[in-house]
Amino acid sequence: MTVPAAGSELTALKTVVKDSFSLVMAARQGISAATAIAVAGLLHLHPEQLADILNITTKTLRTYRQEQKNLSPAHSEQTLKLLALHMRGQQVFGEAGAFVRWLEKPAYGLDDQVPLTLLETSGGIDLVLEELDRIAYGDLA
Repeated sequence: MTVPAAGSELTALKTVVKDSFSLVMAARQGISAATAIAVAGLLHLHPEQLADILNITTKTLRTYRQEQKNLSPAHSEQTLKLLALHMRGQQVFGEAGAFVRWLEKPAYGLDDQVPLTLLETSGGIDLVLEELDRIAYGDLA
């Protein structure tokens, strides 16, 4: 069995993350560590930052990538939600750079929390997505 390249898997997953059911089904199968690292790259995160967000060691992440292993369903779900977050952020801010800068600054609608610090949990990612929706619709209060 050949393992798809991270880039082609990433492209295919951009469609999957638009639907919650498809996202969960893909997460259950697991995504490759290489794809997770590619998602981190979209958010301008280093592999070490991704490992911190996923609550795994950088060594484990690198080993999984080298051995072409898939992440656990929970880590896969979190990574897929990060991909969805990136896509929504780029849509709201018009370009990835502006979205990444926003992730690194305290956000009023998130009780002045830095959005990047909330990405450690699935619920935190949901909160950041909700804030992006409020920004998109002009509800900044």
